[in-house]
Amino acid sequence: MEGIENLVSARNLLKGSLEKSRDIAFELNKISPRLEKSNQRLSFLENSMKDMACKCRLYEIRSHVDSAIGPAAGVLRILDVVYELEDSLVADPDSDLFAYIATVKRLEDALKLLTDNSELVILWLEDLVQFLKNIEVSDDHWYLINMSKALDILWELHSMGQNGKVLLAALENLENEYRHILTEYSFPFPLCSLLPSPKGKASILPVSLPLPVVEKLQAITEKLASNNRLENCVSIYAQVRSSNVRASLQALDVDYLHIQLSEFDSAQTAESYMDLWDKHLEFAVKHLLDKEYHLCSEVFGKAGSDVWMHCFAKLAIQSGINDFIKFGDTITKCKKDAIKLLKLLKIFATLNKLRLDFNRLFSGKFCVKIQTQTRDLVKKVVTGVCEIFWELCIQVELQRQSSPPPDGSVPRPVCFVTGYCNQLLEDENRSVLIQVLEIYQVWNHESCEEEVLFNEIHSVMRELELNLESWAKAYKETALSCLFMMNSYWFFFNNIKGTKLGDLMGDSWLRGNEEYFEYYATLHMRESWEKLPVLLQEEGLILFPGGRAIDRELAKKRINSFNEAIDDMYKKQSNWILSDKGLRLRICQLAVQTVVPPYKNYLQKCAYGIENEVGTGGDFKYTAESLEYLINSFFQQKVGKFDGTKCTDLIRIKNAVINHFSLPAAA
Repeated sequence: MEGIENLVSARNLLKGSLEKSRDIAFELNKISPRLEKSNQRLSFLENSMKDMACKCRLYEIRSHVDSAIGPAAGVLRILDVVYELEDSLVADPDSDLFAYIATVKRLEDALKLLTDNSELVILWLEDLVQFLKNIEVSDDHWYLINMSKALDILWELHSMGQNGKVLLAALENLENEYRHILTEYSFPFPLCSLLPSPKGKASILPVSLPLPVVEKLQAITEKLASNNRLENCVSIYAQVRSSNVRASLQALDVDYLHIQLSEFDSAQTAESYMDLWDKHLEFAVKHLLDKEYHLCSEVFGKAGSDVWMHCFAKLAIQSGINDFIKFGDTITKCKKDAIKLLKLLKIFATLNKLRLDFNRLFSGKFCVKIQTQTRDLVKKVVTGVCEIFWELCIQVELQRQSSPPPDGSVPRPVCFVTGYCNQLLEDENRSVLIQVLEIYQVWNHESCEEEVLFNEIHSVMRELELNLESWAKAYKETALSCLFMMNSYWFFFNNIKGTKLGDLMGDSWLRGNEEYFEYYATLHMRESWEKLPVLLQEEGLILFPGGRAIDRELAKKRINSFNEAIDDMYKKQSNWILSDKGLRLRICQLAVQTVVPPYKNYLQKCAYGIENEVGTGGDFKYTAESLEYLINSFFQQKVGKFDGTKCTDLIRIKNAVINHFSLPAAA
């Protein structure tokens, strides 16, 4: 029963639902035309809204355009200023340099503003172009074309601000003006009294630049440096000023600095240039480069010490300071001989004298080349001096193998060695040589001996004395050997006494030489002149005991024997030489005293009645007077022979002995 009732209830519910559905369908049919009309209106509204949305998007461009208009107008105004400044920079800078530099500064500022504003406008326009690309506008192609053109123009203006062809031209004008100022005020002026040249020309010094000129150079330097053109500035300065230094040096005739090693036979060949080298290098360092050093500091001081030191280093090298060092280096490569030692001492003395100036001018990283070359030269000089010095004794000993002078004169090596030792002991050489020897010993970790120089010279003189003894034994004639030793010891006593060498050797050494001289003079007289009077003996001349009659023939015979002996002696000894005039007069006087009085007495006593035959074409050749005259003509030097009066001046003899007093080349 209960199930049937449920079914009836369900049927009634479904029926009611169907009736309501029919009513709703009826109503929907009634409003369908109205919905169709509304749908058409919505489609129109949709199209209208789309058009309104597009217009709204274009309206948004206005804010972008407004943002770009201000900077764009600024770009145009700045561009007008740039064109104005360009016109004003066409003029020559030297008319008003500081105004020109101020104009360049304004141009720099204007170009910077042009760059900055161009960048700002470019950013806005790039955003605008991108916006146009993102929206759909029927005539967006027109907008894009115009915006692209505007961008291209702005990029050109931006490039103009960065590269600045106008500014580059202005800076080049400043560089040219910089060179012009330097050239105009770097003309060397004559200064006659400072350092005369060998050709008699007046030497010249560059005048220091006036303060207004320095200020102009500083202003240009500062402006070029701010535009990354400082190196150009340095190069121009170094080129102009170095050419001025070279002109000053050329007035002194320094062509010898470029002589090649092949043109030097030895250091002696360069002797005439050494004093010039010393004076010219001192002049170049203390006067020319010192002025340039301070001037570089003034002109480039604001740019920093590195800049002006770099500039000075370039200037110094281009000026030719290295040529002086190379000349010294050439001397160190010459053939090793005794004269070279003196030249090396001269080089060392010059460099040592200028050491503080070199350290001040050429210190720092920019002068490394000059520093290195100078140090190398000093090393070569010190080494070369010591190599020659330590072999002096050996070289003197080697001379022992040579032959003595055939005329018995003082051997030229003796004159050379004693004069050479005197030169080493001169104040200017002694102190330098001692310093060099000490440096060498320190370098080689050897103990420094204060007396090393004096001990070595003592050794040299001992070897020289041994040479004399050896040479004396080479003569076959005892009289000539004695004359040779007499010559040499007279030379030692008279020419070394009162010199530095004499002071070093001491009074006892000098007295010893005087005693040796007296000994050999006595021996020489005994071996030669004292043998002549023996020929004039009176034995056997008296015919009768207690009478006065003489054997005339025997007297004539003995006189003739004497004359022949005189002639033989003259023939033998006429080529013998006593090097010193005073010595020759003294020995001739002794010979006259030894020979003439006995001869005169013999003529008077033993040749009575025949004396009128003497010197008249008879049997007898000499009178006492003519014999004295003949003896006084002995031992004279021949024309061109070395005058041994003073041997401290080596110039006249060094050419003759230097090749015999050379050291073997260094390995």
